[in-house]
Amino acid sequence: MQLAKIHHIAIICSDYERSKKFYTEVLGLPVIHETFRAERNSYKLDLAVGNQAQIELFSFPDTPERISRPEARGLRHLAFQVENIDATVQELEAHQVSCEPIRVDDITGKRFTFFTDPDGLPLELYEA
Repeated sequence: MQLAKIHHIAIICSDYERSKKFYTEVLGLPVIHETFRAERNSYKLDLAVGNQAQIELFSFPDTPERISRPEARGLRHLAFQVENIDATVQELEAHQVSCEPIRVDDITGKRFTFFTDPDGLPLELYEA
């Protein structure tokens, strides 16, 4: 087996319009395609992350809350690589998105911080 790259990350949100605005306007991810599936009363929004990956943003009626924390078993967080973490944090804060203090990775020496999406999903900025 030879896996080539990550194609997409799928996220189910609680409020489609709020999350769509966050990912497109606050994070600036371009829309590839948006689909409404009437039989499921569900939206699927494909968003580009650079030239390598996509986020699939889904809405479903009456989804249960995730009961785990970042240290629980399963997907821990989604990290975005940025060139200038200070400028990116300032842009997020201009949209009233709070970030944790910037830290340095003990292993790589790279700077990083965490913030959350509208549903509290943990997102990371990792400086190139």
